[in-house]
Amino acid sequence: MPLALVNARFSARSARRWRLLAPGLGRRLLGAFRLVTAQSAADAARLRALGAAEVLTPGNLKDAAPPLPADAAALAALRDAIGARPVFLAASTQPGEEAIVAAAHARLALAQPGLLTIIVPRHPDRGGAIADELAPLAVVRRAAGALPGPETEFYVADTLGKLGLFYRLAGVCLVGGSLVPHGGQNPREPARLGCPILLGPHTWNFEEPVARLLAEGGALRVAPEPAALAAAAGAVLSNPDRGQAMANAAAAALAAEAGLPDLLAGMLIGLLPGAGPGDVPKEVCVTPP
Repeated sequence: MPLALVNARFSARSARRWRLLAPGLGRRLLGAFRLVTAQSAADAARLRALGAAEVLTPGNLKDAAPPLPADAAALAALRDAIGARPVFLAASTQPGEEAIVAAAHARLALAQPGLLTIIVPRHPDRGGAIADELAPLAVVRRAAGALPGPETEFYVADTLGKLGLFYRLAGVCLVGGSLVPHGGQNPREPARLGCPILLGPHTWNFEEPVARLLAEGGALRVAPEPAALAAAAGAVLSNPDRGQAMANAAAAALAAEAGLPDLLAGMLIGLLPGAGPGDVPKEVCVTPP
């Protein structure tokens, strides 16, 4: 039975642990796989160092994932409630980030009248604590079934699986987990939905796509303090053409791997017993380096 390890991610931290705790096990384990593909060149290098004989890097399957969905009725209701107000989104936030976002909001609101800041915590059960932290400012929680009103300053979206709504509504977003040393969340999601992206300094969980987005101008790096965050968000909100240029650059940076699922499917078909060259479509055939 041929085995394949597909779209592997192997962090530097995990690599260190494997080297210390099981230096010989990695070679025996990885030697069982006929095909190993890694998300990035760095992941591939760490897998080879652990003992993988050959690792291919055709790309990251996450780059080919479809855009996050959004319920049409819920999206329409939010758009009606928000109207023409500028929207700053802090997505998938971690503890410690909401305070920075709140202080940035205070600065940003001076230049962006009617500003609505939407906070989507990575863990929705923190919604109540976040609302308490933001008090006495005007805060509304989605978990309570509420929509933002005209006076709402902060909308805490403490429900699961709804980021597709808020990336479609925001004029600019901070990808959370990056202002604090958590490693950052997935920047591909806002990129696919045309939402301009801000990133803090801590993005090691997504090194490769972050590097591409920054190099192509599809994202901006910000320091983890309110003034820098407010300045970066304000520069995008006050200049829609800049935001659109960032969105276009982000989409282009991730467009190259749209055909990756077909490519990997062809690799897997090639492993099947009895499969020959004619069983794999020419467009997905590859020759390992």
